[in-house]
Amino acid sequence: MTNGSLKIFSGLSNNALALEIARYLEMELSGIDLQRFKDGEISVKIKDNVRAHDVFIIQSTCNPSNDHIMELLFIIDAAVRASALRVTAVIPYFGYARQDRKVEPRVPISAKVVSNIIQVTGADRVLTMDLHADQIQGFFDIPVDNLYATPTAIQYLSELKIENVVVVSPDAGGVDRARFLAKKLDTSLAIIDKRRTEANISDVMNVIGEVSGKNCILVDDIADTAGSISKAAIALKERGAKDIYCFFSHPVLSDNAVENLKIADFKEIIFTDSIPLPEEKKLNNMKVLSIAPLFGEAIRRIHNGESVSSLFL
Repeated sequence: MTNGSLKIFSGLSNNALALEIARYLEMELSGIDLQRFKDGEISVKIKDNVRAHDVFIIQSTCNPSNDHIMELLFIIDAAVRASALRVTAVIPYFGYARQDRKVEPRVPISAKVVSNIIQVTGADRVLTMDLHADQIQGFFDIPVDNLYATPTAIQYLSELKIENVVVVSPDAGGVDRARFLAKKLDTSLAIIDKRRTEANISDVMNVIGEVSGKNCILVDDIADTAGSISKAAIALKERGAKDIYCFFSHPVLSDNAVENLKIADFKEIIFTDSIPLPEEKKLNNMKVLSIAPLFGEAIRRIHNGESVSSLFL
């Protein structure tokens, strides 16, 4: 291998996904000791030799975001100081991505800050999925591969064989994502026109497109409180839609998200395992899709110096 032997490490944010990725690659996770001191400080020690190795560190920066970001940074620094040949930060869910610009005076661009510290700490490359804002790739001066969960969803949705379908974007910002899915499923497209009154609160204004008598698939990148996607589902029902499915990449599901999803009465709630779902938040109509094959294949190709472009199609 031109990049030395492959080593995969996992932080504590999503160890189950990391194990699946390692299983896909027919290898085991490398040894790492992650602990907390009595005062809450994070302690990191890499147990395996990484000198001249190609190191991939898997860590979603989900809740508690700050702890998981610091964990990632310390593992990166430990690998760099142990003379790893290359360090790739594998971040299935990139936290702070919604703070990607100044929306009012005297506020930070937090996504840029996080990007800076990952880069400055010593990461040579970033592998992530469904960034909330594509421009975040430009916040880095190192290569960034932003994978998409949509192909994984397409495979599953095709197996469901849903008839008379329309793909729906819950807002104007997600039209490209919804259009891509609609094209792959060979369906029509509808758009929810909404107005966000404040953070995590939105009001549905109008539905653009024909949804009456159709089965709808709502598609989004993040479900935080799930308010937007749930209100969109209610609006579709009011306009004569039949069964409503939803697909989102990242199940943040904070605050009263599960209650919102219950009220929306989805036929099926589909999302990936980019963020682990606590047992108490699981519903009978939820379907979790594994992204381990997607990330495992991307890691294999990056390590071998092969193209990853086909994974974006």
